[in-house]
Amino acid sequence: MAVVHEIAIHKIKALRRADLARATGCNLETIRYYETAGILPPPARTDAGHRTYDAADVQRLRFVLRARELGFSLDDIRGLLGLGDGALRSCAEIKEKTDAHLADVRAKIADLQRIEAVLSRTAALCSGGDRPECPVLEAIARA
Repeated sequence: MAVVHEIAIHKIKALRRADLARATGCNLETIRYYETAGILPPPARTDAGHRTYDAADVQRLRFVLRARELGFSLDDIRGLLGLGDGALRSCAEIKEKTDAHLADVRAKIADLQRIEAVLSRTAALCSGGDRPECPVLEAIARA
């Protein structure tokens, strides 16, 4: 995980994109992508046309990054942000999305546990020697 430089949110007045990146540990390209994808709102601009970000942008980006760490898709995050933005009607909708995501995560864990068991058994067949026939390749080919 990237090192995040803490900035006192209440003291933020206007950050440039590079400052936002440092404050959140997010790279510049990802910030641009989130803006294009509508995850982050278009930034305010100075009279000279420079993008500026405020405390709300820092909080929103931190939320997005944490949700991504938890495996939520960008569409899921849009929905999660909708509650805070007033687009969704209730916490129940968020719980429903979270429960569905949890079920997906549990299914992936079960799949990974099955894969781990097969790979463990398959790797145990191989001595790692110099012979051209490899029991691992044979086991995979039979699967």
